[in-house]
Amino acid sequence: MDMRIKCTVSYDGTGYSGYQVQPNKRTVQGEIESVLTKLHKGQKIAISASGRTDAGVHAKGQVFHFDTPLRLPEDKWSVAMNSLLPPDISVHKAEAANADFHARFDAVEKEYRYFIHLSSVRDPFKRNYAYRFPYPLDLEAIEAAKKYLIGTHDFTSFCSAKTEIVDRVRTLKRIELLQEDDMLIFRFVGNGFLYNMVRILVGTLLEVGQGERQPYHIMEVLEKRDRRSAGKTAPGQGLYLWEVRY
Repeated sequence: MDMRIKCTVSYDGTGYSGYQVQPNKRTVQGEIESVLTKLHKGQKIAISASGRTDAGVHAKGQVFHFDTPLRLPEDKWSVAMNSLLPPDISVHKAEAANADFHARFDAVEKEYRYFIHLSSVRDPFKRNYAYRFPYPLDLEAIEAAKKYLIGTHDFTSFCSAKTEIVDRVRTLKRIELLQEDDMLIFRFVGNGFLYNMVRILVGTLLEVGQGERQPYHIMEVLEKRDRRSAGKTAPGQGLYLWEVRY
């Protein structure tokens, strides 16, 4: 009988066309499945993750599971995978899971963080890991605006028009602004997120911070349920899937 293994993985998304497998493109899922196929002597092993991330987006705590006929000790899985994975992907925990565990459907909470480099000077060492934003921001206005987003809402206005999911109601539990030197970090915690949702939330809140929108406009954007009413989609390189909780 196959054993189900749950893994927590970090990756630098800079060199990838996103998490999900795509024909003729380098993806995180493709790299991991290729390694597992090697470990299983050519047997194709598919993985299921907590969700997808876009091109250039990073993960500190993505979770995936797979089924295996191999009886490898739990602590050996991460060692075996990391010996074959490229240096921009690292499995930092692998453990046996219940046969019915599912990385996506059993998740009860996700945390994303978005990093903004508040500097007029370009930093070549941060360009792939934060969105440089050289304009003044009114953080008090952003704090006022974010309150309208907390709670259970239909987030149609804050997801890509390409989103195929019909039910767009999600619960945002927390939005926090953290500042470390010249880095502004948005922390989002919720029961689930739609396609591009965090990046559109950030783009819209930045418009509030620049005075292009009033904080109360957020309520109107939610009510319109129209992607065109929200702000721009912030770039992918500032976004991190930080943690998935079960």
